[in-house]
Amino acid sequence: MSAESCLAANDWICGTYVRTRSQELVDATVEHVGITVASVVLGLLVAFPLALLARRRGGLAGPVLGLTSVLYTVPSLAMFSLLMPVFGVSVAVVVTGLALYSLTVLVRNILAGLDAVPDEAREAARGMGYGPGRLLFEVELPLALPALLGGIRIAAVSTIALTTVGAIVGYGGLGTLILEGLDSYFKAQVLTASVICVVLAVVADVLLLGAQRLLTPWARVRAREGS
Repeated sequence: MSAESCLAANDWICGTYVRTRSQELVDATVEHVGITVASVVLGLLVAFPLALLARRRGGLAGPVLGLTSVLYTVPSLAMFSLLMPVFGVSVAVVVTGLALYSLTVLVRNILAGLDAVPDEAREAARGMGYGPGRLLFEVELPLALPALLGGIRIAAVSTIALTTVGAIVGYGGLGTLILEGLDSYFKAQVLTASVICVVLAVVADVLLLGAQRLLTPWARVRAREGS
């Protein structure tokens, strides 16, 4: 039986498909990773000032968290449709939509991390002459890193999954291959692209977990002391 027979038989697992379409798979994976990274970074750039604003003015915390939660409930098709008049049919629609979805996780985790900073640490820093900006960047944010990085992990993994929905506007990375495979009932393409998407999510989670452990060694010490 020839190697190409798996394509003719439309098998789910087909090495010939992977070999002959390797460049297509690589291009889709690169696009998928690019959209994910851009979306999470944009989400973080928006979430950070929102969280600081909500923290500085306590009355805004509820509305800000409520708004980000509402955005997360908007169906992706509706979200992309609402953004198209602004960005047209482009990758910006997908990146912006996914960034908005990430806000609910990022804003909550930034606030939770800052709220968990011990008051004694703040008072000690103020006693040493730290102003608000220096206090935030040199004391509060480093101590809030575990919660912040935890939020980035969740946002990254969920964004990898949601990026596939971008296929409806032609910018879905691996999702585009999955959609095309479903339309033509090309089993190998659907399964291969889906598996790569799952692998990307696992790899991203492991890498970010490793970064979290490297950047927050004191958290591991506290965990060992607590056990």
